Amino acid sequence: MFGIGGGELIFIMFIGLMLFGSDKIPEIARSMGKMMAQLKNATNDLKSEIQKGADANGLDAKSLTDITSSISSEITKAKDNLLNETIATSDKIKSEIDDIEGPIKRNL
Repeated sequence: MFGIGGGELIFIMFIGLMLFGSDKIPEIARSMGKMMAQLKNATNDLKSEIQKGADANGLDAKSLTDITSSISSEITKAKDNLLNETIATSDKIKSEIDDIEGPIKRNL
């Protein structure tokens, strides 16, 4: 899954728990699940439209396979970009929290 191992996934989940707290994690997971389902539905719709267009224009199976693999690679890139953006955002939030906690820790 995205080239992430089990230990790395657990570490990411731990960081997410530390950043967002146990109250927000289910909401975040739910929204990410909905987003992935919408992406999958859009992909399936696009594939069915391509199939209909190919059937209407008499394209052969090889051309259709090339188009489908190209679309799949673009979707994979989009998923990777989404994951990288999420990680970058969480890193930014973590650094902001660390900046806020710094003066507080020094005063204690």
